[in-house]
Amino acid sequence: MVASTDTLIEGRHFRRDWSGPGDIGHRAAAEAMADIAAMGAVPTGVLVGLGCPPDLPVNWVEELVDGMREESGELGAAVVGGDVVRSDTVVLAMTALGDLQGRDPVTRGGARAGEVVAVTGRLGWSAAGLAVLARGFRSPAVVVGAHRRPEPPYAEGPRAAEAGATAMCDISDGLVQDVGHLASASGVGIDLRRDALVVPARLRDVGRALGVDPMDWLLGGGDDHSLVATFPAKSGPPPGWTLIGRVTDPVDGGAVSVDGVRQDPAGFDHFSRG
Repeated sequence: MVASTDTLIEGRHFRRDWSGPGDIGHRAAAEAMADIAAMGAVPTGVLVGLGCPPDLPVNWVEELVDGMREESGELGAAVVGGDVVRSDTVVLAMTALGDLQGRDPVTRGGARAGEVVAVTGRLGWSAAGLAVLARGFRSPAVVVGAHRRPEPPYAEGPRAAEAGATAMCDISDGLVQDVGHLASASGVGIDLRRDALVVPARLRDVGRALGVDPMDWLLGGGDDHSLVATFPAKSGPPPGWTLIGRVTDPVDGGAVSVDGVRQDPAGFDHFSRG
């Protein structure tokens, strides 16, 4: 068994005027269960710690939990318990459980020089949706929806483990920053290839409208909860994964570069002043 926990705070991780309770429930469950998939396990259950103001409508909470049940139910998992307390804002503490099905867990610390780096799932979509909402818009719906309800590639975690993944994590803080977590935990460097990252046409359109380079969303945008992993070069990743870089010798305790250029962490920092 593996377990993981995530905390979401209203005004910091979600806004009730941007997302409905069902959306927030889906997203909260997805964030927690993506961590389970990133260890090569199958999600089995979710525990929920809910803090809420006393004037929060009961039907809002019911729709929130319905969203969690729908997201977990698609994987054969369930909301199996939790706790409710009074708080000034809505706070969600999500604990997800998973079954390794006899496999060893894939950690962040197993990458070795000479291996390849691959990704599966969407990149930049949630960040683009957040940018649209922050500008006061609600469309295009498919982009905004990607922020409200991410679609982690849950099944790819166990597939990657079976294919020999040596290190893996979900992309919650941004590709560069989360690849940095793998590099730091493994004591290696990682070099990503910009030409391996394809910007979808819809994100190009949104970027043009907002005056943003959409590649920034792919490299630095979080909350898509896609998976990034390292694999032995000889075998490579399974089908459905895209090669985006390679693992290099240790450099300054886990440096990340793009096309050989050293990168500063570009993702979300929980303790930044922003």
